[in-house]
Amino acid sequence: AAALPAMAGDRAVVPRFTDADRRAKLEAALPEVEQVFEKFWQERKTPGLVFGVVIDGDIVLIKSYGVRERTTNAPVTPDTVFRIASMTKSFTALSILKLRDEGKLSLDDPVAKWIPEFRNLHYPTSDSPAITIRFLLTHGAGFPEDNPWGDRQLGVSDETLTRWLKAGIPFSTPPNTEFEYSNYGFALLGRIVAKASGIPYRDYLDKNILAPLGMRASTLEPSAVPRSVVATGYRREGDSYVEEPSLPHGAFGSMGGLLTSARDLGRYVAYQLSAFPPRDDADNGPVRRSSMREMQMPWRLAGFFAGRRAPDEPLIAISGSYGYGLGVRTDCRFGHIVSHGGGLPGFGSYMAWLPDYGVGIFAMTNLTYMAPSAAVDQAFDVLRKTGALKPRKLPAAPALESTRAAIVRLWEKWDEAEAETLVADNFFLDSPAAERRKSIEQLKTDLGACHPSGDMDPENLLRSKFQLACEKGHVDVYFTLAPTMPPKLQSLRFFPAKTLDEQMKSAADTVASLIGQFQEG
Repeated sequence: AAALPAMAGDRAVVPRFTDADRRAKLEAALPEVEQVFEKFWQERKTPGLVFGVVIDGDIVLIKSYGVRERTTNAPVTPDTVFRIASMTKSFTALSILKLRDEGKLSLDDPVAKWIPEFRNLHYPTSDSPAITIRFLLTHGAGFPEDNPWGDRQLGVSDETLTRWLKAGIPFSTPPNTEFEYSNYGFALLGRIVAKASGIPYRDYLDKNILAPLGMRASTLEPSAVPRSVVATGYRREGDSYVEEPSLPHGAFGSMGGLLTSARDLGRYVAYQLSAFPPRDDADNGPVRRSSMREMQMPWRLAGFFAGRRAPDEPLIAISGSYGYGLGVRTDCRFGHIVSHGGGLPGFGSYMAWLPDYGVGIFAMTNLTYMAPSAAVDQAFDVLRKTGALKPRKLPAAPALESTRAAIVRLWEKWDEAEAETLVADNFFLDSPAAERRKSIEQLKTDLGACHPSGDMDPENLLRSKFQLACEKGHVDVYFTLAPTMPPKLQSLRFFPAKTLDEQMKSAADTVASLIGQFQEG
């Protein structure tokens, strides 16, 4: 990169936050976030609840409410250990990716390579593809949705699972055609981790994921948690609370058996957020940053929603997908959102983070299936109202900066020789040089003298826009560089906007006034 300072791949070009007061503004809103979760705890009548907020890798808040155990009224604390159910799936995905990165398996391995019973699996159609590890990671194997059946299988023995596999698995859809949530599939991933690593899944997770992350309070075995910190799970029966028995770790533990504390879960959310943005810093995590970003990408479409969360709230559109052990969605408020919930008899949990914003929120309860997703979503809205919850901005790469400078020079004084050195071979084939020059001269006649205004607004390392401020308006300039070395200009578009004269201003004010009267009426 040092030898090619104008290249788009200059490694110093990393998105960054531009508001110097961003952190202070977000933290100032935390008391209102507390109110959101306290209200959730009261209205949903959960025995206990704990939540946390992570900003830029720091756990800036952990707050708890209620009791971890109703008999003694022992309070929930940041060290109380809850079972997080299906949030375990992302830990299993991390284990698979670590083994992949070490060359011990491939995501495109047929599952039959690791689970011999799959060789006799009866597929729903003759043209069904062989189920791969990637299909299991993205809930695309075609197995039937198995909530709540899977929730009761945590303690199943390996021998029982083997017997079930020999009997076969029914399909709800042909493999790799639909998203169908499968706890069974993630149980099989746990078996693959054990086969590929040579040690039990529980031991692999402890040694290779939990210990390196400092998650010392986390475990797959409920009996390993001291009674002084473990949360008892409850279900509601009318106005009464009934204790739910805690299933031991077994063959289905890799789909939903992990227990953890708020302090540990905060570390985990911070770790997942640390994968963004791509950069040159030392990559010291137990799993590569690039692999963590990979698991947070939308690999399988799961659905689309457009509507209002409440009658008085704005319309939102959400595209839902699944990554590797994580839900991935895009909405019109935040763009890229990564999340997962967890529900088991006795427990409900939820975690979500905004990779481009550096912020994550998580919460756990000890009431059956009471995942606090609505409270987490509302808490993000509270932070959004501060105006500080904005994504990182990408600085202009050297190639973009030098190209803008050349475009401005050509605008001010057309030079055929410079233009030829600036552009890719398609540029003047798409529109001859004479037409390009004539178009610029006409804009200058219409708008008067122009000069660059403000910073560039890069979309990526090879595409950007900037504005020319003119005597009679402005010009928005959009340009894209080609995949050549060095990158050359392949597309350039000008979008002029003239300043309204007094007559047009008067007409615009009249229209605006009429629209306002119509809306009020």
